[in-house]
Amino acid sequence: MTQPRLHVTENHNKDHFPEPPPGRITGLQYWSNPDNQFDASKIWRSVVCTTSTDCTLRAWSIREGKQLWSTSVQEEPLVKLLTLPQQGLVITADSKGNIKLWNGQTGEELAVFATSCTVCNLVTYNIANQHCLTVGTGGGALITLTVLNLSQISRLSLVDGKPVDFLLVSPDHQWIIGGTKSNDVSAKVLRTECLMDHFDDDRLATDSLQIHNCYTACWLPKAPSRLVTMTNANAMVFQKSIITLDIIRQKRKHQLEIQGEQVGNFTYEEAGWNDALLEGHGMNTVIIAHQTEMKLFSIDGVHLASFHDHKGTISGISVDPFRVVTASMDLSLRVYTWKRQPNKCLSLESNYHLLGGSHMRSRGFTSVVCDYVSIVGAVETNDGKDVLKAYNFNV
Repeated sequence: MTQPRLHVTENHNKDHFPEPPPGRITGLQYWSNPDNQFDASKIWRSVVCTTSTDCTLRAWSIREGKQLWSTSVQEEPLVKLLTLPQQGLVITADSKGNIKLWNGQTGEELAVFATSCTVCNLVTYNIANQHCLTVGTGGGALITLTVLNLSQISRLSLVDGKPVDFLLVSPDHQWIIGGTKSNDVSAKVLRTECLMDHFDDDRLATDSLQIHNCYTACWLPKAPSRLVTMTNANAMVFQKSIITLDIIRQKRKHQLEIQGEQVGNFTYEEAGWNDALLEGHGMNTVIIAHQTEMKLFSIDGVHLASFHDHKGTISGISVDPFRVVTASMDLSLRVYTWKRQPNKCLSLESNYHLLGGSHMRSRGFTSVVCDYVSIVGAVETNDGKDVLKAYNFNV
C-alpha cells in the first residue's frame, strides 16, 4: 500500500479540548477504529475515550475538538481503559476493581463485574466465536469474563502474590503472555483456549511456556505467534537479552507441549532499563525506547537506526504500518515514517516535531495514540487537571 503524503496541523478550535477532565488522565484510546485505512475521498470521524481520576469516562471528537458524552461520576476513580471499536463498546476498571462495560456511542452502562482486587491490565480476544475479556490483577490472578454480560468464565493464579505488570494477546488470538517485573518470577505463555475451560493452577505449571527473568514483551503484528521478550541477561551491567520466539504446540511423549522456537536473539547494554518501552513492527523489527533515545533493530540484532530527538524521557509510543509517534516528558511529540533504505533494510525517517505547550503549566506528555488521520496526546499539568492535545493529518 502506498503511504499517503500528509502534513500535520494542530486542532486550533482551542489550545486544548474544552471541558478537559478535571483530574489525571489514566487511560486514552481510540473508540473509532484506528485500523481504518486512510482514504482521501472520506473523512473519518476520529473519536477517543479517556478515563480519569475525576471518576468519569468521556468520549471526544478529534476533528471538532469537543466532548461527545460523559458518564455520570462513578464512586471510584477509573484507572484502566480498553475500547472495542468493532463492537462499539468500552471497558473500564476502577480503583476498587469494578469492571464496567459501556455503550461507546452513548456512554450508557451495560454491565458490571466486581473483581474485589486491584486491576493491572485488560485484554480482549475472540476465541471460538466468543468475545472474551481477561483481567490481570495486582495479586497475580487472571480473571476471564464474557464481554457482553461480564460473566466469569475462569480464574487462575498466574504469578502468585505479584502484580500482572504486562498481559498481551497474540495477533491470531491463540496465545497470551503475562508476567511481572520481578526477577524471581517467570512470565508464562498459555493458550487463550485454556482460559475458556476449567484450567486450574496445577495444569498451568505444566501446560504453559515459562520465560525466566522476562519483565516485558511484545508480539510482532504481522506474524501470528511471534513473541519478542526482554529478559535480564546480566543485571550487574544492565545487560538485556532480546529474544524472539515462534510459539508452537508440538507433540512430545504422547502429549502436546507449548514450545518457543527461537528465531532471533541479541543482547544490549544500557543502564537503568526498568522503564524501557518495547514495540514490534511487521515480522522482524523491534523498537526500543529508553530515557531520551529510541532504537530500531532487526530480531537478530542488526542495528537499523537510532534517534535522540527528545530532551526528556520518552513516556509513550504509538506504532502502525505507516508511522511511529513518540511522546516525551519534554512536552513534545515526534512523528517518524517507515522507509526502505537502498540496502533494503527498514528504517524510520523523522518528519515532524510537535510541541505541546509550556512547562510553566505542564509537566509533559504521558501517553500518545495515533490513527491514520490524527494524533492525540495526554498532557500532565501542574494543577492536576490534565488536557488532551490533538493534531490532524491533512492531504
